[in-house]
Amino acid sequence: MSTFNIPTRAEVNATNQAIFDSLEKQVGFVPNLFATYAYSENALKNYIDFAGAPSSLKAKEKEVINLAVSQVNQCEYCLAAHTAIGKMSGFNDAQIIELRQGKASFDTRLDALAALAKNITENRGNTDTSILKNYFNAGWTKENLIDTISLVGDKTISNYINNTVKTTVDFPAAPTL
Repeated sequence: MSTFNIPTRAEVNATNQAIFDSLEKQVGFVPNLFATYAYSENALKNYIDFAGAPSSLKAKEKEVINLAVSQVNQCEYCLAAHTAIGKMSGFNDAQIIELRQGKASFDTRLDALAALAKNITENRGNTDTSILKNYFNAGWTKENLIDTISLVGDKTISNYINNTVKTTVDFPAAPTL
């Protein structure tokens, strides 16, 4: 159960109200995580801008990172949301479970990405050199590395918000591992 009430459109500032309206049009509702960000006058816009910024990583690759990081951080909300988004991105249930565990036996390149995202998160950036070497050997670049680390940070912030305020999950629950 959430320790914070989810703010309604009427309870947030004009900038966040406009973002709520846009989310309603795009996805049909305002996900509770986004509404929780709206407690801050600036955090929701900052989050959306950062999450939507250009990246060397494709959407499907971002989901690999989101799933691995959210599992390490044990964020029920993000695991539920990114399980749904992962399915929309083309991953099946078994692949999503693997990605949450920091591996992808079905794709060597994604396997290296998932392992790196998991390792960075577990070790707070003190990345294991063999995992990093495997990442580069799988064809990832230094640009991809910086974008991966940025996404790990972005997802960790959301995980920490959800875990701290106990954001009510408004997606189908992810299976437990």
